[in-house]
Formats: sequence, structure tokens, C-alpha cells
Amino acid sequence: MNFLRGVMGGQSAGPQHTEAETIQKLCDRVASSTLLDDRRNAVRALKSLSKKYRLEVGIQAMEHLIHVLQTDRSDSEIIGYALDTLYNIISNDEEEEVEENSTRQSEDLGSQFTEIFIKQPENVTLLLSLLEEFDFHVRWPGVKLLTSLLKQLGPQVQQIILVSPMGVSRLMDLLADSREVIRNDGVLLLQALTRSNGAIQKIVAFENAFERLLDIITEEGNSDGGIVVEDCLILLQNLLKNNNSNQNFFKEGSYIQRMKPWFHVGDENSGWSAQKVTNLHVMLQLVRVLVSPTNPPGATSSCQKAMFQCGLLQQLCTILMATGVPADILTETINTVSEVIRGYQVNQDYFASVNAPSNPPRPAIVVLLMSMVNERQPFVLRCAVLYCFQCFLYKNQKGQGEIVSTLLPSTIDATGNSVSAGQLLCGGLFSTDSLSNWCAAVALAHALQENATQKEQLLRVQLATSIGNPPVSLLQQCTNILSQGSKIQTRVGLLMLLCTWLSNCPIAVTHFLHNSANVPFLTGQIAENLGEEEQLVQGLCALLLGISIYFNDNSLESYMKEKLKQLIEKRIGKENFIEKLGFISKHELYSRASQKPQPNFPSPEYMVFDHEFTKLVKELEGVITKAIYKSSEEDKKEEEVKKTLEQHDSIVTHYKNMIREQDLQLEELKQQISTLKCQNEQLQTAVTQQVSQIQQHKDQYNLLKVQLGKDNQHQGSYSDGTQVNGVQPEEVGRLREEIEELKNNQELLQSQLAEKDSLIENLKSSQASPGTDEQSSATASARDSEQIAELKQELATLKSQLNSQSVEITRLQTEKQELLRKTEIFAKSARAPGESEAGTAAKTTDVEGRLSALLQETKELKSEIKALSEERSAIKEQLDASNSTIAILQNEKNKLEMDVTDSKKEQDDLLVLLADQDQKIFSLKNKLKELGHPVEEEDELESGDQDDEEDEDEDDGKDQGPI
Repeated sequence: MNFLRGVMGGQSAGPQHTEAETIQKLCDRVASSTLLDDRRNAVRALKSLSKKYRLEVGIQAMEHLIHVLQTDRSDSEIIGYALDTLYNIISNDEEEEVEENSTRQSEDLGSQFTEIFIKQPENVTLLLSLLEEFDFHVRWPGVKLLTSLLKQLGPQVQQIILVSPMGVSRLMDLLADSREVIRNDGVLLLQALTRSNGAIQKIVAFENAFERLLDIITEEGNSDGGIVVEDCLILLQNLLKNNNSNQNFFKEGSYIQRMKPWFHVGDENSGWSAQKVTNLHVMLQLVRVLVSPTNPPGATSSCQKAMFQCGLLQQLCTILMATGVPADILTETINTVSEVIRGYQVNQDYFASVNAPSNPPRPAIVVLLMSMVNERQPFVLRCAVLYCFQCFLYKNQKGQGEIVSTLLPSTIDATGNSVSAGQLLCGGLFSTDSLSNWCAAVALAHALQENATQKEQLLRVQLATSIGNPPVSLLQQCTNILSQGSKIQTRVGLLMLLCTWLSNCPIAVTHFLHNSANVPFLTGQIAENLGEEEQLVQGLCALLLGISIYFNDNSLESYMKEKLKQLIEKRIGKENFIEKLGFISKHELYSRASQKPQPNFPSPEYMVFDHEFTKLVKELEGVITKAIYKSSEEDKKEEEVKKTLEQHDSIVTHYKNMIREQDLQLEELKQQISTLKCQNEQLQTAVTQQVSQIQQHKDQYNLLKVQLGKDNQHQGSYSDGTQVNGVQPEEVGRLREEIEELKNNQELLQSQLAEKDSLIENLKSSQASPGTDEQSSATASARDSEQIAELKQELATLKSQLNSQSVEITRLQTEKQELLRKTEIFAKSARAPGESEAGTAAKTTDVEGRLSALLQETKELKSEIKALSEERSAIKEQLDASNSTIAILQNEKNKLEMDVTDSKKEQDDLLVLLADQDQKIFSLKNKLKELGHPVEEEDELESGDQDDEEDEDEDDGKDQGPI
């Protein structure tokens, strides 16, 4: 406030004193008048005075105007006047710039009044709430006032809006306003709001800003639109630049596809208005924001992929090859295409296939290189072409090979009808234009970057210098030009090419040292005391000589590492050599080139360093310094270490191969185990079927035996009672046999349960052994899982056997009923004359034959079962022997314990089933007791069965006696 009073005090008296009184009276009326019309007229009068008497109105009326905004919101007219007045006080746009001092004072006034206004954050919040009013006279001046506040004190106002509830969302509604003037000023407001504030940028982006802005650009005619399109594009730049989150959201929202129509420029030579050129320039910059080399590599590659898939890259290449395109648009298009293809193989391959619309068609790369080596082309265009060529070769070994191949003798077109990229580079390398020399050398160096194969291939290139003279290698020609004392820019370019060529390529170093003039030239250049301009060349010569030492394989006896270091010590001095080497990184243009990959130079004389070369210097400077100070013994130790590492690598490779072979063997063993399992399951199925057949034969045999006994009994004495307490004796025998069979089955199941218990105990004991080898533990876990699977399979088999026994019991009960029915029929038929004794004897003989056959078949089946069991035991022994040394990891122990618990549960279920079977046996005994037949206990029943069989044999003998 003291500042404001000082400014007022410096103004002249007179009429201004009268205006100050008028402003004071108007302020009093605004503050004290009870009629709305009076307050409205007073505010309108203050608005008319605010432009000319900005200071007075601001000092006296700002507080009253803010009060009006708070209390008179129901009247849009007075609100509009108040907002306009505040805008005139704060804004510097309307100020007449009479002289420089008054302009500075106006700017200071704007920031001072802004500071007073936002000192109470509620004032900004009040302004945001007023923007919700749809009335034009309120909304438009509110937008302008808030924009002016952001221009004056942006960060402070941004922070207030950021913490205000729904503050950003209210401002986003301006883009949907149907009135263009509010919508357009809303875009300007959002530009100021999003400048350098990542948090607000994210909120605006997620409030659907991309969709709305792209719709506005489309409605306005894309690149043919007016300044509104430019404002929308600048706002998009604010949202996307250096904001990875918004860039990813832009890509994921498929908004890159909507950028393609921007670049439909047509082939006509006219129609390039100044606004269209500006719009297209900003559009190209927006594309570069998404694929900038400074972005994360993953985000850049995904945007590059999307640009190729939607056809945006193809559209840019069309502009690249079109005619009549303004020079600045063509330059920016080349830079944009460069970054769209940089490091992304698919886009690089497509760019290599693009042809210019000429007759005959020429590759776009060749056409661009022709512009690069043409000294009549604009400097910025030549820099753009160099950048495009560098981006095409960046991490593109395929493209590097194609470029180098155009220099090899076998691929050069003998007819001379077409010009290749390699010929253009060689032509630029040896032309009289130093800028062409530098660009061609850097371009050729990028064809060799991190590609040892192409460095060796380039050694084959031969050049015909003049008629009658033998051809000279490209490497030798470069050193010849270097020694001729050409311009500094040319020598710097050639030295950068040679350093890139020789680094990490001992063969190229040998070729370079093979020329006896090269080393004396380098030492002579380094040893001289030259001016500042030559110090850079000296540093590069020192770097080249250091590379020749560090990557020397000692194949040339006269230029071994130790001899070269002795030469440096004698002619230059180690300290002097290191000092000259340090000139490179200390150069003022070195740090500038190391910042960005794009060769962006204000003029040709600044074109000294390449970005990739600065990386090489940073990498080699330290190791060369160490190599110079190393003694021969240290070199020997280093070589021994290298040999040891190579041996270690060979050992590792050997063990890797062994592990790979063991993995294959394990796979084969697993396949064999699975095959044996399948065979075992098949054999078990066959055994089960055969056992069921044997059981059926036994049942048939018992039935025949019972029937035969009944026949004999009827023949001997029909008058004897055939029933005991109403029950057939045959039925009693049948029930006994069923009980005996169920007992046997129960014993079999109990024995199988005992086997499973012992197997589980074995598994638990095998878990106790600690594991030492990771591969062995994996194999053990596989073995245990196989055993558990086998256990589950056998448990399933037991369940199926129990089920089959239940079915068998049901069948026996059915046969019992059938037996009773047949007995009744037989009793009736027995009253007729009996069969002849010869027929009975024949029946007996037939039954005995069938019994003997069944017994023989049973013996064969038992022998087969025994053989299968032995085979199965042998397989298990083989598996146990092969996996005896395998340990089990702790996590696999837990899994096995869970499986064992499951198997125990299954055993419990099996025991329950056995209990049910015992219950059934008990119920059958009760039935026998109910029928009146005495039932003995288990031990007595066995002896009783034997006595019954002896009685039956005696009865048979009695029946056969009379015969």
C-alpha cells in the first residue's frame, strides 16, 4: 500500500484531485446506498473511470467491489459491472504504453492489486462460484478476470484453485459453453491454469479435456482453422509436455488416431496461410511431445507403435515428400518423422521403404541425404536431415548394414544410373564444404554405432582417388585428409568418425596402426603448443591415440600397447597427454551437445560435437587414462583376468549344457513313468475284470453244487423234510458263503489299508531328509506328487471295489429270491418220476470237469497277478533308486502334509464304508436267526462250515452206494 501511495503522490495535482473526490463519492454510494439502482449506477461509473484512473479506483473501490460480489449476486448487471471494473484494475492488457517507465508501473500495479485480491483466498473461491452463472454478463467478465489473475500471479492462484472444492471442474464447464467467445476465453483461462502445474494438468486431463479440445479442433477445421485451433493445441501441449501420466492417458484413450486428419494438407501449392502454417507447426510439435527422446522408453515406443498403426507416420511421410510445402513446415516435419521412427524397428523399416514421387522413384533417405550434402540448402533443413538419418540408424543394425552395404564393391551400381546413400556420404565426406564434411562424417559414424560387424565391413571399402593410381581404403583416405590440414570443422568430423570406428574394434585399430604415418602424425599434433582453436583437435587426436592403445590386441609388434605408451612418455608426457585429452569434455559446446540428441545449432560454426559422440567420450576418457598409467605387469594381470573370465564363461556354458541335457533326460523319464502308469492302470483293470470273472465262476460252481446236492437229496429220500423251520438248507449254505465272502473282502480291504498306512509313513519319513540341490528338490516334488497321485488312484480303486461289493450284495439278495422260487418249482417237479441214475452221473461228471477248468483258470490268473505285482515292484524300486538322493523343499513338505491329510480323510471314509459292510453282515446274521437257523460266531462258523461240507460228502456217498 505504501507503494501505491507513493505512485499517487508522484502524480500531478489538479484535475486528478477532482477525480479522486468523485471516486470517493462513488465508493460511498456503493457502500451506503440502500437502493440497488443507485449502487448499480455507482459501480457503472467506477467501471468507466477504472481504465483511465486505474490506481485511484483500485485503492478506494476494490474492497467495495468485492463486497458487491458477495451481497448482490441476485442482480447480474451489477455483478457484471463489478467484475469488469476489477478486470480493468488488475489487467495490463488495456494499458496504453506511452513510455517504458509507465509500462513497468502498470505491470507492478497489476501484480500489486492481484496480491491484494488473492490475499483472502475466499475472493478466488467467490469468483469460481460466480462462473457457474450462465448469464453472459457475469460469466464472461469472470473468465477474463480469473485469467488476468493467473497471468499476474500464476502459482499462487493455481494453488488456491487446486484446494478449492470442484474448482477445476467448474472451469472445465467453460469448454462446453455454446457461446464461442466464452468457450474461446475459457481455453485461454485453462492455458494459464495448467502452465507448469502437473497436479492441475492431471485433473484437467481426467475431466475429459482431450475429448473436448479435439472436438473443438475438428469443428474449427483442423489445420485450416483460426487462432482458436492454435489456442487448443497450446493447451494440449501444456497438458502433455513432461507429464507421463497424461501422455499414457492420451494414448490409452485412442486420441492419437484423431491426430491423423490434422495432416491432410493436399498437394496444391497454394492455401498455406500464415495461420495454417502456425497451426501445423504446433501440431507437429504436439506429435513430438508424445515421442520425445526424453520420455520413458516404454511410453515412447507405445506411442510410436500407435502412430504407425493408425497411419499417422504414413501421413507425415506424405508431407515429407510433397511439393510446395513451406520450408519451416518441411523442417519441422523431418524432425517429427525423426522422433517417430527413432529406436522403433517397425517404423524404421517403413521409413526405409518410402520412395519420393520422382521418375524413377528414389528412396526418401537418398533424397534427404542429397539435401544434407548440398550447401545451397538452408542450414536448419540440413540439421533436420542429419537428425532424421541419425534416428533412422539409432538401434537399427539392419539399417546400418543396408547403409554400409551401399559402399561395398559388390553392391555399387556400375551403370551409374542411381545414386546410393553410401556414395552421397562419401561425396559429402570429401567435398570442399566443411559443413558437408562434418554432417557426412557424423552420419557415417552413426552407421557404425555399437555395431562391430559394420566396422569390420567398412574396412573393405576402397576409393578411387585418381585415374591410374591404385584405390585407397576409406580409412586411409580419412587419415590422408586429416593430415592435409583442412578446416577445423572438417578435422573434428573426421576425428569423431575415426574414434567411433576404432572403438571396440581391434581389427580396425590394427588397420589404422598398419599405416606407419598415422601414429607420428597424432603424436606430433598432440605435442605441439597451438592456440585455443586447435586445442579441440589436439584433444580428439589424444582420444584417437588412446583408443589405439586401449583396444590394441598387440598383433603388430612395432605398435604394441607398451611401445605406444613408451612413445607417449617420451614425446608427449603422460600428464600432458591426459591434459590434452581433457580439453574435449571442458569445451563449452561439449555440454550443449550432450543435452539433447537433436543437432540444434544456431549457426554452422557451433556445429562441433555430436550427441552420441559425447557419450563415447564420457565412456572412454576414464578407461584411457587408466590404460596410460598402467604398467606392463598390470596389463598382463588384466589379460590373465580376461582369460580367467573367458574360462569361467566356458565352464558356465558347459554346465548350462549339462543342465539342459539333464532336463531333457528328466523329461524322457517323466514320459516313461507316465507310460508305465498307463500300462499299470490297464493291467490293474484287466486283473479286476479277471477277479470278477473268477468270482462269477465260483458263484456258478457253488450254485451247481447246491443244485446237485438237492437232486441227490430228493432221490434218496423225498419224504424227509426239505425245510428247516420253513427255510431251504441250500439257502442257509448260500447265506453262509455270502458271509464268508464278505469276511474275505473285509480282510482284503483292511490289508490294503495297512499298506496305505505304511506308504504314508514312508512319505513322512522321506520328508525328514533336508534338501541341498534346487533341481533335485524339484524332481523330488515331482516324484512325491506322482506317488500321491498313485495313492489317490489306488484309493479310488478301493472305493470302486466297495461299490462293486455293495452291488454284489444286492445281486446276491436277488439270487436268493430267485433260488427260493426255483426251489419251489423243483419241489413240484420232484413228485414226478425221478431222472435216471445215468443222467445224474453225467451231470456230476460235467460239474467236476467245469470245476477243474475253473480251478486251472484261477491258478493262471493268480500267476499273472503275481507277475504283474513283481513288475510293479520292480518299477517302484527303479523309481526309488533313481530318486534316492533327491531332497524336498519346505514348501513341498507343506503340500505333501496337506495331501497326506486328505488321504487320511479318504481312509476314514473307507473305514466308514467298512463299518457299513460289517453292519450289513450283522444284518444278514440277524436275518438267519430270524429264519430260525442257528448262527455261530466267526470262529465257530468256520468249523461249522467244514462239518457241513463233511456231512454233504457223506450224504453223497450214501446216495451213490446203491449204485
